[in-house]
Amino acid sequence: MMKIEEINVTAYTVPTDFPESDGTLCWGQTTLVLVQARSGDTIGLGYTYADLATAKIVRDSLAPVVVGLDAMSIPKAWQKMRAILRNQGCQGAGAMAVSAVDNALWDLKARLCGLSLVELLGACRKSLPIYGSGGFTSYTDDQLRKQFEQWRDEGITRFKMKVGREPERDRHRVRVARETIGPEAELFVDANSAYGRKQALDAMECFSLECDVRWMEQPLPPADRAGMRWLRERGPASMEIADGEYGYDPAYFREMIEAEAVDVVMADATRCCGISGLLKIAALCEAAQLPLSTHCAPLLHLHPGCALPPLRHAEYFHDHIRIERLFFQGFPKVTDSALAPDLSAPGIGVSFNSEIAERFRQNF
Repeated sequence: MMKIEEINVTAYTVPTDFPESDGTLCWGQTTLVLVQARSGDTIGLGYTYADLATAKIVRDSLAPVVVGLDAMSIPKAWQKMRAILRNQGCQGAGAMAVSAVDNALWDLKARLCGLSLVELLGACRKSLPIYGSGGFTSYTDDQLRKQFEQWRDEGITRFKMKVGREPERDRHRVRVARETIGPEAELFVDANSAYGRKQALDAMECFSLECDVRWMEQPLPPADRAGMRWLRERGPASMEIADGEYGYDPAYFREMIEAEAVDVVMADATRCCGISGLLKIAALCEAAQLPLSTHCAPLLHLHPGCALPPLRHAEYFHDHIRIERLFFQGFPKVTDSALAPDLSAPGIGVSFNSEIAERFRQNF
């Protein structure tokens, strides 16, 4: 048996390159919580984007129950981590802590087997389609144009922008985006729960008619599943509603699917209890014949994304691109609006650049 001998957790906070905001939140920094799982001389990498409290949960609650387990038996570790959080709760920070450890264990297992992670999981596609995601509400028109022009020049053909903070400006900003990317590219919007029901319906109709927007993400609070279904039944037929980024366990996604609240299921392996949770959610999507799209953390989703049959595309999120390119050596280049995994390297195919990351390290 190849035992898990050590779980090490560190945290790094990186300032944004410009103040950022969406429909309901403003931020100026992002924290990455990194887990390194060791068996012998082999180390697996996993992470989440979360508060420092998440790192404490990994250190104090999860590491003690995972160390000593068989590195090949990830489902056992997943069950034990969720069980130990019974009283603390396995939502929010608890689920993100489980995610970071679970992601590290999948990378560790693949490395121990001498395989890339996608080979371990079983590939169904050679590359992962992506969409450029940014267009923050804090951006000027010129900043929005510059960001989308850069992605367009890299070969990206799908774009997503934030809306909802100033609804009276949304139509103008969406027109700026459409003019920048041209008529053939796909354009998505994300309201981050900023709208009410009728306001969202009005926005959907305007965006669809004026700028051919095909995707409205999280127009309402995630708990308003009845409202999401109401929008789906009344909104433009050409516009899909997507949500799920704040789902922390498979039960959440089952309930969302059964409520017929979305056209596209979104899931995030840094939140939904890791790659193990993502695999379960993909099975739910396949059973319901719904497409799946991953939220943020493009590097982490690359290998599992190439192994999930219902997956449509992944979010190439501005904040996380900056951090992952800085911290992880081996981040792939965009080709034909997609990322391709490196099959010649074990695990997720990257190494952690600890020297660069050290200046962003946080104590907890």
